[in-house]
Amino acid sequence: VHLQASGGGSVQPGGSLRLSCAASGSVESINSQGWYRQAPGKQRELVARITRRGGTTNYGDSVKGRFTISRDNAKNTVYLQMNSLKPEDTAVYYCIAVVTGLVWWGQGTLVTVSS
Repeated sequence: VHLQASGGGSVQPGGSLRLSCAASGSVESINSQGWYRQAPGKQRELVARITRRGGTTNYGDSVKGRFTISRDNAKNTVYLQMNSLKPEDTAVYYCIAVVTGLVWWGQGTLVTVSS
């Protein structure tokens, strides 16, 4: 499975960004896709995840109510809509895909929230 992330950038506090992650390869074997992030000096943490079948979602506590994950299976793409961004959301965001218990990681995309 190959994952291609896009959509990072810089935004002011309170602003919005949308990340995309397109999967290719053995996409039919993907159980779920999502995003993790890692801020400088901090551990990597779950942002959001969505199952490929059924669309069940789960979110990290720090983003609940502000971020929304969605999927387009026809495009094998998962989206992360990030609203009401805060400086503490600044991090490298990594797209992931879970395939029969194994986690595949895409390249990171930097999100910077700063005034």
